Order: sequence, then C-alpha cells, then structure tokens
Amino acid sequence: MKGLTNSLRRFNIWRVKRIPERSFVLFLSFVVGLVSGLAAVLLKNLIHFSIEMLEDNFLSRGAYLYLIFPILGITITYLFVKHIIKDNIGHGVTRVLYAISKNNSFLKPHNTWSSMLASTITISFGGSVGAEAPVVLTGSAIGSNLARLFKLNYRQITLMLGCGAAGAVAGIFKAPLAGLLFTIEVLMLDLTMASLVPLMISAVTATTVAYFLMGNSVLFTFSLDNAFTVENIGYYIVLGLFCGLISVYFTRITLYAEKFFKNINRQWKKILFGGGLLTLLVFVFPSLWGEGYNSINTIIHGNGSSLLQNTLLKGIADNSILFLLTLFLVLLLKVIAMAATNGAGGVGGIFAPSLLVGSFAGYFLVASLNHFFMLQLPESNFALAGMAGVMAGVMHAPMTAIFLIAEITGGYDLFLPLIITGTISYITIMLFEPHSIYTKRLAMRGELLTHHKDKNVLIMLNTEKLVEKEFVVINENFTLRDFVKKVPESKRNIFPVLDDEEKLVGVVLMENVRPVIFNRELYDSTMITDFMIAPPAVVETNESMESVMKKFNASKAWNLPVTQNGKYIGFLSKSKIFNEYRDMLIHFSDE
Repeated sequence: MKGLTNSLRRFNIWRVKRIPERSFVLFLSFVVGLVSGLAAVLLKNLIHFSIEMLEDNFLSRGAYLYLIFPILGITITYLFVKHIIKDNIGHGVTRVLYAISKNNSFLKPHNTWSSMLASTITISFGGSVGAEAPVVLTGSAIGSNLARLFKLNYRQITLMLGCGAAGAVAGIFKAPLAGLLFTIEVLMLDLTMASLVPLMISAVTATTVAYFLMGNSVLFTFSLDNAFTVENIGYYIVLGLFCGLISVYFTRITLYAEKFFKNINRQWKKILFGGGLLTLLVFVFPSLWGEGYNSINTIIHGNGSSLLQNTLLKGIADNSILFLLTLFLVLLLKVIAMAATNGAGGVGGIFAPSLLVGSFAGYFLVASLNHFFMLQLPESNFALAGMAGVMAGVMHAPMTAIFLIAEITGGYDLFLPLIITGTISYITIMLFEPHSIYTKRLAMRGELLTHHKDKNVLIMLNTEKLVEKEFVVINENFTLRDFVKKVPESKRNIFPVLDDEEKLVGVVLMENVRPVIFNRELYDSTMITDFMIAPPAVVETNESMESVMKKFNASKAWNLPVTQNGKYIGFLSKSKIFNEYRDMLIHFSDE
C-alpha cells in the first residue's frame, strides 16, 4: 500500500509538470464516464439477475410467498447499512448536493459501491423505489474520489463529481442528453464551456458502454400510432397543470412520510410498519411492486385495461368509473409505497416512481377525458407526456425530463407535447414549492448552494472553523481588582463574562472600564458586572453563515460571541469572515 501511495505521488508530480491541466481533466472525464457507465450497467444487471433468482427459487413455489419479501428485503438492507456500511446512504442525490455545498465535493469511498448493493437488495425484494438515485451517488463518488486521488482542486473535484453523475444517468437510461442536463439542472453551478465538454465526454462514454454491453434497445419501446396535432395543445396544457399538482402531492407526502418515520423510535417498528404497509399495498395493487417499469410499458403500449388482470380488482376492469378511480388510487399510493420503503430502511430513489406516477397520471387524465367527453385522444401519447410532466415537477428539472422521455422511448415525434407538459408542470409546482424534492431538505437547513455565487460562498463557510478562542474570559463574580489582573493577558478589548457553569451572561468592553481602571479605591468595592453589557447578538455554533452575516449587519458589530446551548465557545470576527470569504471566492471561481 505504501508503494502504491509513493507511485501515485510520483505520478502526480510528473503529471503536473508534463500534462496540461486541461488535457488531464478531459482524460479523467473519459475515465469517469467509463467507470460510471460500467457501474450503471452492473446495477441494472444485478437487479435483473437478483429478481430472476428470487422468482425461480422462491416465488415459483408459492404465489403468495412474495408477501414476506418486502419486509425481508428492507430488513436485509437495514442490517447491511447498519452493520457493514455504518453510514447513511439514503437520499442519494441529496447527499451529492450536500457534498457540493458543505463537504468540498467529497464523497466517501464506500459510496462507489454501497448504495448499489443496498438498492439491489431493496428493489429485488419488491421495494417500491428506483435504482437511479443510488447509481447517481455511485457515479458522483467515483468522480469525486478519482479527482481527489489525482490531487485536483475543489473546482475540478466538483466537475468530476458532476461527470460521474452525468455518466450514471446516461448509462442507466442510455440517454446522454438526459445525463448532461440532469447534472446541469440539478447539480452544477456557474456552468461554462470549459466544464460542458468534460460533462459531454462522460455522458457519451457511459452511454456507449451501456449500448456495447446491453444492446441497442431503449428502456421503453414505443411506436407512434397517432401523430401530434395542434388541436390537442389545450389538453396537454391541462395535463401539465395536473402533473404539476401531482408533483406537489408527491413532494409533500414524501417529506411528510420521511418525518413520520423519523419520529418512530424503534427500527423494528419502522420495518414492521413500513414493510407491512408496502406488503398490503402490493397485495392489492401489484403495479406498486419494485420499480414499476413493466406497468409503464403496459400503459404506453395502450394496454392499460390489462393492469388489473390477475389481481384482486380484476372484476372492476369492465366498469369504466371504477377503473378510473383505481388508476387514480394507484398513482397516489405509489408515492406512499415509495416513502414506506425508504422510511422503513430501504434504499432507492424517486426516478422510477416519478415515471410510474407520471404515466398513470397521463393515462388517467386522457382516459377520463375520452370517457366523459367522448373524445378520442391517444392514450399512449398522454402517458408519455405525463411521465415528463411529473418528473419535471418533482425534480424541478424540465429539460432533463423532456429529453429523458424522448431518449428512453424514442418518442422524439412527441417533442412538442413533452415540452408543453413538462414546462407547464414545472411552472405549476413552482407556485407551491420553490425547491425540488432533492433540495428542500438542504434548503431548510441553509445548506443548499444556489446559482448566486456570493450566497454559495457564504454557505460553504464553516462557522465553527472561524471561531476565535483567544479572548480572555472573566467570571461574573469578579471584582474590578480581579479584572485588572486579567487585562495584561488579553490582546483584545472585549471580555466575555461567564457564570460558574461557563454560560455567557454578557460582555465587558475595555473602553467602558478605562475611566476607572486606575482608581485603586474602587478595586474591591466595584463588581465587574457593573460594566457588563448584553452582546448585540449571539451566534450558535450550528448557525448558517448567511444567518450570521444578517446578525452582523443588523447589530453593526465587528465581533459577536458564539455559544453552544448557552455555553461560551468563542467569538466570530467580521474581518476574519471577510478574509475567508475573499479566499473562498477565489478558490470557488472558475479560471
């Protein structure tokens, strides 16, 4: 291991001297695309073969044996994460965003494989989630760790992280444009042509790997039987509004369920409740099993009425009203099934669930219009547009959704309906939710990077690391004599006053004591608290830098005390923050 480290160090020295930085970044983007594409193919095959193995060895022995599978899969996943990984690997895309915002784009080495295995277990046993977010975390971790291995700077590490994400999405969907746009819309900041080329290299490389290893077929086969006509634009606008509202429901129910499961204090309760709920939902609505791609294929082939075959609800397929209600119920329950899977301990993402919900939303709306208004709108076309609509709304990424649906279905003939539906859905959800399902958690904690560079730099500044602790503290019971003895020890003109429990009770400014400091007659009769004042504001250690700067601006102070649960920690200096801000801005900016 030591020899490998030395070899790598020598290579990095040679690389810096001999290979232009730009050329090496382009080469590394190719490597990241290659490896992330292989990871995407590996994950797809792992899930496929795991499902086949379970069906051949277990499900064939009893039709209802699958009822225990969701609970079993969630339990195995939880034990794997708890005792082997020993780290939180859920919410893959959110973790990538957090790494960019607060962790110098560093993702742990185990992220290059751990979420793949965990999601394989969850999905193979029927977990109602997708594999895409885990592979995005995997690809991003590949890019991040390779960049750190070759001693690249923060900006380049972030770019390689983005290349890994682009390669992962492109590889798992065979959709290079979608991979590129996903990285631009959801992850990347201050995009320039210098960073666009590496992203394209990674996306195209990963897609090529996927085609080479998995053939030329697209994820969903689709043939356009009914061409788009201008007369139907109004209906696609209605579909966009409907998908936007469904996206609001999707986002809020997911976050509510996450909070609900977090409040359950025992893991076995989470597994029993979440797994039991998932089992019940799958038993009644088999379309909720796993990723749901089979159900999507059924819908976009115009065979939606066959969704209820071989289910407990097969008797209502001939009743149009009940069938429509069932469709609507499934699209609502898919969100709950997904949230139950993740909340109970499973690992998976929202890509596939949003596609299934979108296809059901589009099919439900067009089937309702056809039934109640005697229309003949093409059901498959609206199902595809619904997929773009819900994904655009949930992810706040309309371009990604539009091109993804076009690429994975070959449905470029429906490009205009996809644009209309995706755009209207995005505009609709923005009225209710300014943040996507990925970013809302971080935004609530003030840890989300935005497209405003000044705000980004503030977010990246770490409050705790900027705390100055060389201030001389004094006790609230000090007399003036005690204080005078402390003065020579201090290089600052502010003295924090603490009680016996080291809690901050106020501050003493040297300028307030100076008029009497040489009057020895007052040394023993005057308490230091006579000169104590309340600080203009107090900062908590976990407070965001944006909030800290608001306090500095409001108080007009240059130094503010920092506490943790009331206990004194140190001071923040505005001048030190400005110096760090300037250095970070230089570090953060493009060349």
